[in-house]
Amino acid sequence: MSQAVYILCAITSLVCTVLLVRAYRQNRVPLLFWSGLCFLGLTVENFVLFLDKTVFPDVDLTMSVRIAALAALGGLALLIFGMVWKDK
Repeated sequence: MSQAVYILCAITSLVCTVLLVRAYRQNRVPLLFWSGLCFLGLTVENFVLFLDKTVFPDVDLTMSVRIAALAALGGLALLIFGMVWKDK
């Protein structure tokens, strides 16, 4: 059951990324671009967690958790940067 949750989270993040980037390409609203980059980071995070928890459950992937956290932090940092400095 938990495997389905991890893969559904990764798929949902990927779909959000695609929709945001597609909307940005049509409308050229900067916030859509930064939101798309944020969700790209969240997609990477969810995919790494999926690999860690379901594909390689017996392997110690402590570093992968750090990579996932950095991907999420990077995505959120890009969104905050876009909202604070680039939309002025």
